[in-house]
Amino acid sequence: MFRRLSVLVLLLVLATLVTTTYYAEAQTPATLKFGSTGPDVPDLQFRLQTMGYFKSPITTTFGMTTRTALQNFQYANGIAKDGIAGPKTWRKLKKLSVNKPELSKLARIIYSEARGEIYAGQVAVGAVVMNRLQSSNFPNTLTGVIMEPHAFTAVADGQYWLLPDPTAFQAARDAVKGWDPSGNALFYYNPNTATSDWVRSLKIIKKIGNHVFAK
Repeated sequence: MFRRLSVLVLLLVLATLVTTTYYAEAQTPATLKFGSTGPDVPDLQFRLQTMGYFKSPITTTFGMTTRTALQNFQYANGIAKDGIAGPKTWRKLKKLSVNKPELSKLARIIYSEARGEIYAGQVAVGAVVMNRLQSSNFPNTLTGVIMEPHAFTAVADGQYWLLPDPTAFQAARDAVKGWDPSGNALFYYNPNTATSDWVRSLKIIKKIGNHVFAK
């Protein structure tokens, strides 16, 4: 009885953490420009850093290096190159990048779903998550994508809460930077263990290790 209560309390705590993080991710940070300071600045810098635009140490001040990195991101993504992180720029950033806690979540799903796979296969799993984040057919936050009901077996069976290794973190970084071995897939599965007729009906793009990737 005590053990069941302990498990229930743990599940309730985890659910609260996920819900709190979901709403935090969904909020739009403050508009930032040259000279801005505060907690949203390192978030901006980290996102730009994970995509390869910002190559300096993370700070709490929006300086020239941050503005140049942001302008390069804006130019690459068809946004007015004004060097200001306004609502439109933030929306695009949240579709294409991750903050520090989200990078850990991405590494966690990669490790729990694909540990033991070849490196490209691990990156491909991370790329599928990022592809879903950019798709209008899936939740609009990384937590929402990962925690969507029935989306990932590792979440359903609890393996998601295993601690990821350094390889999973590197695979997560490569996926965020844009490496997509999956070929822009939105789904993947192991054909030797999958029991869903629906997932088997999807168009297969390629096979990497034990997983096939599909749209």
